Amino acid sequence: MGSKAFLSSPFLLWSHSRGVRLMFLLLTLHLGLVDKADDEDDEDLTVNKTWVLAPKIHEGDITQILNSLLQGYDNKLRPDIGVRPTVIETDVYVNSIGPVDPINMEYTIDIIFAQTWFDSRLKFNSTMKVLMLNSNMVGKIWIPDTFFRNSRKSDAHWITTPNRLLRIWNDGRVLYTLRLTINAECYLQLHNFPMDEHSCPLEFSSYGYPKNEIEYKWKKPSVEVADPKYWRLYQFAFVGLRNSTEISHTISGDYVIMTIFFDLSRRMGYFTIQTYIPCILTVVLSWVSFWINKDAVPARTSLGITTVLTMTTLSTIARKSLPKVSYVTAMDLFVSVCFIFVFAALMEYGTLHYFTSNRKAKTTREKKLKNKASVSPGLHPGSTLIPMSSISLPQGEDEYGYQCLEGKDCASFFCCFEDCRTGSWREGRIHIRIAKIDSYSRIFFPTAFALFNLVYWVGYLYL
Repeated sequence: MGSKAFLSSPFLLWSHSRGVRLMFLLLTLHLGLVDKADDEDDEDLTVNKTWVLAPKIHEGDITQILNSLLQGYDNKLRPDIGVRPTVIETDVYVNSIGPVDPINMEYTIDIIFAQTWFDSRLKFNSTMKVLMLNSNMVGKIWIPDTFFRNSRKSDAHWITTPNRLLRIWNDGRVLYTLRLTINAECYLQLHNFPMDEHSCPLEFSSYGYPKNEIEYKWKKPSVEVADPKYWRLYQFAFVGLRNSTEISHTISGDYVIMTIFFDLSRRMGYFTIQTYIPCILTVVLSWVSFWINKDAVPARTSLGITTVLTMTTLSTIARKSLPKVSYVTAMDLFVSVCFIFVFAALMEYGTLHYFTSNRKAKTTREKKLKNKASVSPGLHPGSTLIPMSSISLPQGEDEYGYQCLEGKDCASFFCCFEDCRTGSWREGRIHIRIAKIDSYSRIFFPTAFALFNLVYWVGYLYL
């Protein structure tokens, strides 16, 4: 009864309902604050995003700026015409160099060529400091007529879009870059080939504007290069680069010529393997004939002819990698001397064979004549003949049975005949035994070839 009376009391019922309503109100306020806090977080996030990004500029504003710049703009006239020369600042980024073609005396280079100048007609007032544009804007403003003076063929890159960049600053400064692949002339001096070094130039200037109209200047840094290990130089090593500025005096005026020199040094690995080592081995092979018996005519002759023909082939192959220059290169000198050594080895055996074969024939005839003279003229048929082979020859005869004659005189400094071995030979002259030419050659040829190599490599590599 007490509890029912408590519940049925109007004041208590109102108090109870009021408490429920208060709790509901507090819950509603809490949920509202949470939603408001989330909204504030979203607003803060939006504000932060707006603060990070650049001020929003509508496309129509940029279009209006470009239209105002091009209104009344004449792209046929250079900036400040009739007032002062236009200064063009240039810099080059080298993507790659190579290959170098020594036959046509040219090299290939891939660059990004940048030019910067001021054009007061392109100044604008805007919150944007620079307009980044593509190649569609290039034909609507004035650009320098720069060309590469020593290029044989130049290609601009057009895939997938023309590789050109244009930027215009609000103070009128213009940056124009484009990517080019150029086949440029490089006149190679091949006197020291293949130990040669070259400076291949890349020259550019204005085609129609002389010095009093356009002046070129190098920007700092003027030339930058990519990683050389990806270049296609093959036979060459990149040493360094340098740039210069010159004035060319012509009938049409004085032009500023900007030049970049790429210093290259040839690597000898290919030519050492393909030419030098085979030539040296062929020369050494020709010396084998000095240890072969002089009576082995087919063996020594075939070896000499084979080495001579091999040297001829090597010299022809070595010349294929060179243009038809009229002067003698270092490789020509080496191959020619090797050919002389091989040919001399063949001629050495020809000389040896000639004298020894003639001497044998002569001694044979003399023996026959002596045998006939030893027979008594008064012999009658039926007489007994005594063979002369058992009779010993007088001392003084050489190995072929030829006796040196007293009073025999030799007029030459070198004597290759056995008849000059006795006192008839003049004092102070050199006597050479033809039978021992092989022994002399075993010492002379290797020594002479070693001295030649010493002088050759020291002279070309260090002097």
